[in-house]
Amino acid sequence: MAKQELLASIQDRYRESSRKDQSKILVELIAVTGRHRKHGIRLLARSSEGSDGTGAVTGRRIYDDAVREVVVLIWEASDRICGKRLKAAMPHLMECMERHGHLDLDPEVKTRVLSASAATLDRLLKPVKSTVIGRRKRQRRLSPGRNIPVRTFADWNRPPPGFLEPGFLEPGFLEIDLVAHCGDSMWGSFIYSLVATDVCTGWTEAVSLLAREQNLVVAGLEAIARQLPFPVLGIGSDNDSVLINDTLTRHCADRGIEFTRSRAYRKNDQAWVEQKNGAVIRHEAVGAEAKAELTEHRVTLDPVALLHIIREAHHPGSPIGVGGYRVP
Repeated sequence: MAKQELLASIQDRYRESSRKDQSKILVELIAVTGRHRKHGIRLLARSSEGSDGTGAVTGRRIYDDAVREVVVLIWEASDRICGKRLKAAMPHLMECMERHGHLDLDPEVKTRVLSASAATLDRLLKPVKSTVIGRRKRQRRLSPGRNIPVRTFADWNRPPPGFLEPGFLEPGFLEIDLVAHCGDSMWGSFIYSLVATDVCTGWTEAVSLLAREQNLVVAGLEAIARQLPFPVLGIGSDNDSVLINDTLTRHCADRGIEFTRSRAYRKNDQAWVEQKNGAVIRHEAVGAEAKAELTEHRVTLDPVALLHIIREAHHPGSPIGVGGYRVP
C-alpha cells in the first residue's frame, strides 16, 4: 500500500517536470520500489485518472448486457445463423424489426450493435449457444471394419498341393473381390464381377453384378455358394466399403461363416483372388475392353455365366505360393 501511495504522490510532479527532472524522479522511484526502469516509466506516465497504481485500468464495457440482449434477439430472429452471416444481415434485420415494432432501441445501443464485428457477435452469443436445447453434437460412427479381424497372407494354414490332411486348411475359405469391367474409364454404367477364390483348392467362381451395392453382393455370394462343391466356411475381403459393412457382417454371422479382412493397401493379403482377377476374369472372361450393355430390366451380356464350368471342370491349375502371384 505504501508503494501505491508513493506512486500517487509523485505522478503529478513527474508529468509537470522537465525531462532532466523526470529522469531524477525515475531513479528515486526505482531505488525505493525496486521496479524495472521501463516499468517505472509506464507507471509514472500513466494518467492517475482511471488507474489505482496497480496497472488495472477501469472503464465501462462497450458491449454491455443491453447490447447482448439485442444481439440475442436478432440472432433468434435470423434462425441462429453464424456471426459472419449475422454481421452482414444485421442492418437489414434491425431495420425490419424496428419497422414492425419488434425493436425500439436507444441510439447509443443501436450504434454499438452495428459496430460489433463478427468475432464480437460470436463472443456475445457464446453463453447463449452453450445452453440452447436441441443441439446435439454429431456422434462419430465407428467403421464396421473395427469389429472384423484382420487376416494376412501368412495367416492361411494352406496345405501342400494335392493333400487334405487334418490340421491343414480345408476347402471352403474364400477370398472375394470386385472387378469393374469399365475399360479405361470409370465413366458411365458397367457391370462388376464378384470373384471368389478358394484358398485351399484354387477353385474360382464369379457372378455379374449390375452395380456396387451391398445387397447385390450378398445375393452374389449366395449364388456362388450354390455353385461350389463344398460349403463356405470363411470369407476374406479387402477394405472396400461395399464388402466391409453391416449387411455382409450379418449375413456371415447368421450362417456361421468366418469373416475376415485384409490390411489396408496390402493387396498381397488377397494374393489368391487378385491373381484370379487378372488370369481368369480379365484375361479369359471378357478382356480389359469388354463392357456390358445395360437395358432397363436385364443385362444383355453376362461374361462369367459359364466361367466356372469351363475353368474348374476342363482347365488344370497350379497353386500360387504364399503371398505370391503366378499365372496358372
